[in-house]
Amino acid sequence: MIVAFDSNSPVPPYEQVRAGLAARITDRTLAVGTKLPTVRQLAADLGIAPNTVARAYRELEEAGLIETRGRAGSFVGASGDQSRRRAQQAAAEYAALTHKLGLDAAEALAIVHAALDEGKS
Repeated sequence: MIVAFDSNSPVPPYEQVRAGLAARITDRTLAVGTKLPTVRQLAADLGIAPNTVARAYRELEEAGLIETRGRAGSFVGASGDQSRRRAQQAAAEYAALTHKLGLDAAEALAIVHAALDEGKS
């Protein structure tokens, strides 16, 4: 199976699908150019609603991890590597800024954690 799904998990189904695919893309177990199952096929395989898978695919596409090519389907995108590089660059810039402002590492990390938690809402 391309991604695991646990119907008893407190994590919403779309997030399980999104996170599972994102992890496989970023750790490169799903290579750039890999064709993903159709929304309907993955939904049937997992026993969830197609709209749930569609939302996960939409969020993955917005993050640049997958590309949808119309009737050809959805594929692992090449921009996932670019997204990681952009995040690393932003982290380096943030580290330089917090150092310049005189913040210690614990405070800088607390700010990042708060921002990440805020983004989940």
